Amino acid sequence: MKKAFTLIAAAFLLASSSLVFAKAKAPKKLTFTYVTSPLNVPSIVEKDQQIFAKTFDGTQISYAEITSGADQTQALASGDVQVLYAVGATSVILSAANGADIKVLNMYSRAPKAFCLFSKDESLNSPESLRGKKIAGPAGTNLHELLTAYLATAGMKISDVDYVSMAIPAAKAALDGGSVDVAMLAGAVAYNAEAQGYHKITDGDGLIGAIIAVATTGKFYKANKDVIKGLSSAQKEISDYIATNKDEVFKTTAKYLDIPENAVRDMYEAYDFSTALSDEDIKNWQKTADFMYESKMIDRKFDVKKLFVK
Repeated sequence: MKKAFTLIAAAFLLASSSLVFAKAKAPKKLTFTYVTSPLNVPSIVEKDQQIFAKTFDGTQISYAEITSGADQTQALASGDVQVLYAVGATSVILSAANGADIKVLNMYSRAPKAFCLFSKDESLNSPESLRGKKIAGPAGTNLHELLTAYLATAGMKISDVDYVSMAIPAAKAALDGGSVDVAMLAGAVAYNAEAQGYHKITDGDGLIGAIIAVATTGKFYKANKDVIKGLSSAQKEISDYIATNKDEVFKTTAKYLDIPENAVRDMYEAYDFSTALSDEDIKNWQKTADFMYESKMIDRKFDVKKLFVK
């Protein structure tokens, strides 16, 4: 009996030691990027419902409100952020092409219809009609890729237009003021432009994948498999919450973005928030990488398959 008790006690101590060791290995703090625009419903729901905090109980959860893709990947590389929760494909590819340790865990969203070219001039209705026109929008983004892809359907290049790199709000203001012919807009700004009656030349449907992903470093992925599993579980909970609480989700999103609820409902239809990485997604990742090479954003051709965790 004494021997059996000793064995049980030893087993208990061994198990307890393992638990302590496992807990010691777990990060004391996890920082996720927090980006709400243009319509990042999963991020808004997660923070509102504190899903990460519940999933990683005992770990301090922090948020880094970094909207620039370049700044996001820099924060990841420095260790200030552990997970990029909504980062554009162009930013991931640029970081990896420059030698950074970055891996895609899964998808965040796809919304090609949410990225558009707008004008006041209704005669601008084809790529050829844009030749020589002044077009404003952010460089190195889904919108930049959209403009390039649209022009390419007529065998044109971005050098065939007067392209000016400009942030989305500034591009909209320039279009309002008449200093540009076309503005490259997305999200709520694009929604407002259409509501104003501006002419939509095209959106990204059939032209770009408009990929947003979830990423971390390869080093973090290998060393924190439990965290990665927890993140996957949290993402499922977020998706389930959105699916079963649509009305509440739309109200919450409208509050966070300070836009009308009906705008959220309309814009939401353009988004696919499924997280699984499909073959079509991989094709669109490669399409974006090829666009970046052709646009001289990266120095050499890039195989996107090296980005994905196995």
